[in-house]
Amino acid sequence: MSNQHPMDKALYPPLSPLSTGWRGRCPRCGQGRLFKGFITPVERCSNCGLDLNFADSGDGPAVFIIMIVGFIIVGLALAMEFTLAPPIWVHMIIWLPLTVGLALGMLRPLKGLMIAQQYRHSAQEGRLDD
Repeated sequence: MSNQHPMDKALYPPLSPLSTGWRGRCPRCGQGRLFKGFITPVERCSNCGLDLNFADSGDGPAVFIIMIVGFIIVGLALAMEFTLAPPIWVHMIIWLPLTVGLALGMLRPLKGLMIAQQYRHSAQEGRLDD
């Protein structure tokens, strides 16, 4: 089930979470900005008025970034070490900025994707029934 109001389906056709989240756009209309800062979600969409207080991606994007960037950097660093055997300072000059750049570059798009997925699947905080 979607958290869209029945009237929303006529006004806002379903959009791909990948396209809206990756671009940092509202998951309902695809037009309004999703972030007011680097990774701080807006409270409401400036275009359609969607209340984005449900948006809580938590540590999800960071976990994926650690796995993806770690795999890329460690693989490339090992390949470089075994083929060229450079001194440690060369590794540090190459891999530290690349790691930081990749992690920061991926953070906003992945956070947007997680928020768009939450909207698409009406994800809510877990509750225990009494």
